[in-house]
Amino acid sequence: MRTEGLAPNLEVHLGGIKLANPVLTASGTFGYGADYTDLVDPAALGAVIVKGTTLRPRAGNPPPRIVETPSGMLNAIGLENPGVEAFLDEHLPRLRTHGATVIVNIAGESVDEYAELAGILDESTGVAGIEINISCPNVARGGMQFGADPGAAREVVSAVRSATSLPIIPKLSPNVTDIVAMAAACQDAGADAISMINTLSGMAIDVEKRRPVLGNVFGGLSGPAIKPVALRMIYQVYREIDLPILGGGGIASVHDAVEFHMAGATAVSIGTGTFVHPTLAMEIIEGLQDYLVSHNLKSIDQIIGAAVR
Repeated sequence: MRTEGLAPNLEVHLGGIKLANPVLTASGTFGYGADYTDLVDPAALGAVIVKGTTLRPRAGNPPPRIVETPSGMLNAIGLENPGVEAFLDEHLPRLRTHGATVIVNIAGESVDEYAELAGILDESTGVAGIEINISCPNVARGGMQFGADPGAAREVVSAVRSATSLPIIPKLSPNVTDIVAMAAACQDAGADAISMINTLSGMAIDVEKRRPVLGNVFGGLSGPAIKPVALRMIYQVYREIDLPILGGGGIASVHDAVEFHMAGATAVSIGTGTFVHPTLAMEIIEGLQDYLVSHNLKSIDQIIGAAVR
């Protein structure tokens, strides 16, 4: 239990965004917060990262879209969302009413779409920052993911940087050969922080039907199964890149969160774990305070990067 008067400082700065604590909800796992308000106070979180937002409404992929896997899940939602205008008209005002710090995850099929989205959000009151989903296919270049090539990542981040004065946080895909090169390209293009990691590509097969389970065949693997990969990549990037890191990938306990901080994450995002324990983010905030007190530490800053040689 925490001792009154000795509460440590959990405040962090993530690429220019001042957060009361380092625990955020990951894009696509908390919706727009409305479904959780009976259990979680959005204002008590470091920030809410809303589900991926596109210029126009998207219906997403055909079902089935989610399948459970050992120590995780596969999802192929396909960025289903009502579009940026509906988000600004309907969802952002509700989040602002609850006092949430809001980071908007954006996705596009071209560099111009990313830039247009950033420009729209730049003029919107109540948006603290932009997380850039660069794990999207670039339709102008045959479907190659922006996040699979440093040059493509640099191009989209640079375009977003030119379109907004808001802090921008590219979210890196782990499905690459050199994660440090990807982070360096984003830093060179003007990113304020790095978010990592997005889901790993995977699939499941129905052995009775002899067909892939997911309607989209492939999906993104998340949950505890990917935690060791996420930790390794954060550790690598922290050693080489001079930007704060928003770390996520399989966090299911305060112990996990502490590991991510020690690997170099300034803040952490809670995703799949929320589906299992809807109040997990709140429990981790309290758990981080308890950890710091029990180790006679005054600030979360004292453990960030502590394991990096």
